Amino acid sequence: MQLLCVDFGSTFTKAVLVDGEGAVVATASTPTTVGTDVLDGYRTLCDELRPHGAIDDVLACSSAGGGLRLAVVGYEREVTAQAGFRVGLSAGARVAHVTSGPLSGTDVKALRDSRPDLVLLVGGTDGGNAEVLLHNASRLAKARISAPLVVAGNADAQAEVAAALSATGRSFTVADNVLPSIGVIAPESARAAIRRVFLEHVIGGKGLSRGPEFGAMVQAPTPDAVLDGVAVLAEHLDGDVMVVDIGGATTDVYSALRPQGEDSGLAKDVVAPLWHARTVEADLGMRWNAEGIVEAARREHVPVPDGIDGYAASVVRDTGHLPEDEGEWALDLALARAAAVVAVRRHARPPAPGAGARPLADVQVVVGSGGVLRHADAPGREQVLRAVAGDHAGGWKVPRDAALVTDTAYLLFAVGLLREAHPEVARALARTVVGPGVGGLS
Repeated sequence: MQLLCVDFGSTFTKAVLVDGEGAVVATASTPTTVGTDVLDGYRTLCDELRPHGAIDDVLACSSAGGGLRLAVVGYEREVTAQAGFRVGLSAGARVAHVTSGPLSGTDVKALRDSRPDLVLLVGGTDGGNAEVLLHNASRLAKARISAPLVVAGNADAQAEVAAALSATGRSFTVADNVLPSIGVIAPESARAAIRRVFLEHVIGGKGLSRGPEFGAMVQAPTPDAVLDGVAVLAEHLDGDVMVVDIGGATTDVYSALRPQGEDSGLAKDVVAPLWHARTVEADLGMRWNAEGIVEAARREHVPVPDGIDGYAASVVRDTGHLPEDEGEWALDLALARAAAVVAVRRHARPPAPGAGARPLADVQVVVGSGGVLRHADAPGREQVLRAVAGDHAGGWKVPRDAALVTDTAYLLFAVGLLREAHPEVARALARTVVGPGVGGLS
């Protein structure tokens, strides 16, 4: 048996071919052909991989065309809107807009201007106040916003919300409340609904491919697949895992944790933490947002070398630039180091005043990802990840004794895609990500 996992990225389409034992047979990459048809690049990869034999199953994820843009409409910014924001990120969305309270005409215009692919409507705990949720459902039912909705608010009001949206022919899906009671966050139903709407409406609606094959192939937004891969890795390490993915436009941090001991008390927060979580830092990107990295590093008092301002400005002007000599490699790694440190600080810190910090002290493995790390030498990768694991000045509890590894073959998305249909293969491939002997895996 051979399984092909494909990530249709915003810049590159990547493929990993694995056998039935979870061994990597081959990998390939080609520029994503958004300008013509995304399947043009996919067929190029298939031609490249054809010498390795027949493919029995194809599984794919996508962030092509900008991925999934989500708007969150909630009741209170620090409660249900915050819960919706976190759930949206965990579902692989780019949260383009968050609003809270009763929607006004100005609020609806701002929501429309954010150009969401999907709107997540939340509000109220089960049995609690439903007035704002019903008001917002009524406004959205009449608004000139074509994006479908996922409704995940007060369960007692869902029938009235559905009736209001149905009356104007709006496309919507009802999920369980993301915040059924204070201190309890329940992401699974809404996350699954967001994934379904992404596959049914967003993939086809972006016009990335002329035929139905692409829509039938894609199973999830890429970040959603990666978070599933992180969860598999944590399950089979039997411990906590954190992943830092340093990209050209954003730096994403994923963590899969198990609440234990004093950490279990964090559920008493108004909005409890997601134990499988993702944060996205849109101002920290190695190319499009390199200057944002420098600015954020200085605000955080993270040291950066002389010459970094000029280098950051130059790569923003030429986002395809690759380091040409040792000096530029040093500056590129300095950008990566700063992006990783700042992004993890933001991931770790309390999400709202009075909330608890994310408990990362028991993280067993810190995994680095992203092109800058995959192309760096071993000392360079170590330098970036060591800066994260040793960030004692960042205001968060750093891992006590974490192994530092890099997903050099870019396999975590494939682990996530394989999780449900081929769980044994997914577990075996997870071992490849961390290597033998890490966290007790042989």
